[in-house]
Amino acid sequence: MEGSANYRQALTKAMAMCSQSERCRLDVAEKLRVWELSDQEISMAIDYLINERFLNEERFADFYINDKLKFNKWGRIKLSIMLRQKQIPEELIRSALSRIDGDLYKKTLFDLLKSKNKSLKATSKYERNWKLATFGHSHGFEADLAFEVASQIADDK
Repeated sequence: MEGSANYRQALTKAMAMCSQSERCRLDVAEKLRVWELSDQEISMAIDYLINERFLNEERFADFYINDKLKFNKWGRIKLSIMLRQKQIPEELIRSALSRIDGDLYKKTLFDLLKSKNKSLKATSKYERNWKLATFGHSHGFEADLAFEVASQIADDK
């Protein structure tokens, strides 16, 4: 942990930030840039954080997927897109998505659509099914799964 006083201070802040919650390389680099570190210092800091296990993008992807599925009710498609925007490597994204529990995933979609169904105005079962499936798909769930779950809910109505 060598460098200027500003570098050491920024690195200490970054370590504290990474200790509080999982972060990805991109988010930490942006924060270090705001703290006015040079590109070389940012690179050194990121390497240090990775070597000391403050940063781990596989761990970040797992936590990100778990939180966004649970709290935001996002499907695999949206999760994948958002992780790509955070510049997580494709193989880590695929690996993390494959660890999603299938039953939990389907139940999340079911609960999301069931909740939406309460406020939905539709004149026919077909229209209700279409609107529910479209809503599920807009949250990043696969179209075929969204239609399957929407059909179950529309049939119950």
